Parts: sequence; structure tokens; C-alpha cells
Amino acid sequence: MRVPGHVEIEINAGEVTLHGDLELSPSRLGIVVFAHGTGSSRFSPRNRLVAEALRARGLSTLLTDLLTDAEEDVDVATAHLRFDIPLLAERVVAAVDWTASEPHTTGSPIGLFGASTGAAAALVAAARRTDAVGAVVSRGGRPDLVQDLADVRAPTLLIVGGEDHQVLKLNRSAAASLRAEVRLAVIPGATHLFEEPGALDEVARLAGDWFVQHLSGVGPTLQG
Repeated sequence: MRVPGHVEIEINAGEVTLHGDLELSPSRLGIVVFAHGTGSSRFSPRNRLVAEALRARGLSTLLTDLLTDAEEDVDVATAHLRFDIPLLAERVVAAVDWTASEPHTTGSPIGLFGASTGAAAALVAAARRTDAVGAVVSRGGRPDLVQDLADVRAPTLLIVGGEDHQVLKLNRSAAASLRAEVRLAVIPGATHLFEEPGALDEVARLAGDWFVQHLSGVGPTLQG
């Protein structure tokens, strides 16, 4: 039986175990898996704000760490794991597979919300799980770090701050390379972290619209 509310979960990802926070909505509209990047974790206040807004739209959310505690310690010192897109993508794929197979979430359409380098990992995971991932949203993402954008089939929304000039340029180029349905949404006056008044609320609104539109009526089938 599906019981709405908070569930602490563990995901087996190869030789490591990842920890996550699953928030179940009474609705089966869909579940959004978050892919954090650039030294962030499931406790990111920005992603938690977006997750709360998505739940208000009837979506379930899964916020999971992509690095273990030991790996985070290494990354704090070296800052290289946050740019290891193959590793991060492998972890996102593990989260997608877990979501598609667990009794609490199986049958729910899956969306991916990626931030910064986590957005690159989300796009790689979407390309590897084309039958499972129904939509992708990138917030201030780095799609330029994805080698095979043409393999992404999920409708993709790229959200960038208007004052985040370099990342905006990279996202414009990526949008031209994507063969899937794609939209580039620019939030005027916003910088990379969307710290300006109302900017993150606009991110949440755009993401909610995208997921509700593209996950409705879409059921995931786990791809081998």
C-alpha cells in the first residue's frame, strides 16, 4: 500500500550505498529524482525549496546523495568528483532503477531535476534509461559536459539565469544539439545560484509546469 509521507531510503550503487529522502505524494502523478552537483547534497536548501514546490503540485520527490561521506571528504579537498560525470551519472541511473522497481514508487512516471554538474549526470542517465525517464529539468546546468546529447530522448527544460552569461552560452549551444523536445528558459536578472528575490520560485514554477505536462500519463518501464 502506498502511504504518503517521508521515507528514508538506501540505494545500492555498485560498491557503495547512497542515502536519500523520499517524499511520497498521495497522487501518482509522478516522482522527481534530484541530481545534485558542484559539491552539493540532498540537504541543498535550493533543491529542497524546489522539491517542496513540486510536492505542492502533486509530485513525489527523491533527494539522494550522489557521493558517500568518504567521497565527499575527498571532494572537499580536491573538487574533482563533482566533475566526474560518468560516476555521477552511474549513481543517478542507480536512483532511477531503484525508483522504477521499489513498491512505493513503481509505476510512477519518473522525472529528473539536475543542478549544475548534476544536470549533466541527469542527462546522461536519461540517455541510458530512455524507457524510464519521462522528463528532465536542468537548473543552471552544464549540459556541455555530456558527450552524447543526441541520445537524450526525454523532453528537456534548460533553466538559466540571464546574468549567468557563460552558462547561458553553454546551454544555448546544448539546446541546439538536443534532438529531444527542448526549451531554454532564461530568468532575467538571475545569477548562477538564483539567489535573487523570486528567482528560485520561478525555477520551481517552470519545473513544476514541465513535469506536470510531460509526466502525466507516462509510465516508466525499466530498461535493461
